[in-house]
Parts: sequence; C-alpha cells; structure tokens
Amino acid sequence: MTEEFRRAPRRKVSDNVPVIDTMTDRTVGRLSNVSETGMLLIANVPLVEDALYQFRFNLGGPADSDSAIEVGAHLLWQDAAHASEQTWTGFRFITLLEDQMKQLREWLEAPESSYE
Repeated sequence: MTEEFRRAPRRKVSDNVPVIDTMTDRTVGRLSNVSETGMLLIANVPLVEDALYQFRFNLGGPADSDSAIEVGAHLLWQDAAHASEQTWTGFRFITLLEDQMKQLREWLEAPESSYE
C-alpha cells in the first residue's frame, strides 16, 4: 500500500478544463487534478522547469468566464506523458486571491468529488 504524503488532497478533474497562460492568452494544456496548494497539468506546449507562470482556468465553465480562477504557479517538475508532445507538469500555487480560494475550496469539497 502506498502512503500519501501530500499536504492537501487532490481532486480529479473529470471534465476537459483548459488552462490558459494569462501572459500569452494561449492554452497550455488541461487540468488533471487540483488541490488548494497546486495542480497537475497535462501540458501540450513546452514549459520551463522552475519557472513562474500566471494561469487561468474555470472549474465550472469556459476559462474566460467571470468565474475563472487565476493563479500564480511555480513549475516544480515535468515528466513525459505517453502521448507525444504532452508532458505531466506539477505546479505549486504561489498566489491566489481570497475569493478565488473560497471558490476553489467549494469545488474541492463538493459532494461529487473524487480524490487521488
């Protein structure tokens, strides 16, 4: 049995949730799972390890809607995915507005949540 060492539980993202780089307004990939402290992104563009990014995503609709969540994130690690041109990327959140943190917590605690 594998022991879990993560500080915050990660909720699986069952929908196709695109992640937008707010500096370029370009989709960089899609969410795989999210916690209060970070996310696993399946990237479809090259990203720089140990770099800082500003991302936008929406857990309940299009990424450009009023309920989108914006985060400052630090790329901690990358690993090649099975699909060509895709990379598993692990991010730690470094900035998140309080009202958006509340929105994220509500999504994480929803009854239909499935955790990894």
